[in-house]
Amino acid sequence: MEETQRQRKIAGVLQRDLADILQRAATDGGMKGVLISVSKVRITVDLAIAKVYLSVFPAGKGEELLEGIQSNQPLIRHELAQRTRHQLRRVPELLFFVDDSLEYIDKIDKSLKGGDNPIDNPDLLDDRKKT
Repeated sequence: MEETQRQRKIAGVLQRDLADILQRAATDGGMKGVLISVSKVRITVDLAIAKVYLSVFPAGKGEELLEGIQSNQPLIRHELAQRTRHQLRRVPELLFFVDDSLEYIDKIDKSLKGGDNPIDNPDLLDDRKKT
């Protein structure tokens, strides 16, 4: 089912504010040199749950950062509520995921340039889960 205009607007507001909150928290929390970007926000039709996809550079810090974000999820949601209090009545529940699509594309690109062809040998690339 296609996203409604309202879902897209709310997702855009959440994406912009969450990116600012998370980047500021990472620099204040002693993780200098880590770049966090919110690549995508998907929100349910009833606006109750928002799936937030994070792109983290360097990629090795992704899982560690995700654990920290999930443990501080109530604080992040509160900060988001303060920022969006004039735009949203309720802040949706936030579910965070690491977006590894850039890494996956990079692996495909390296495989195609390096002579190992993933089309001939599909075992070269990891299986991807559909979300």
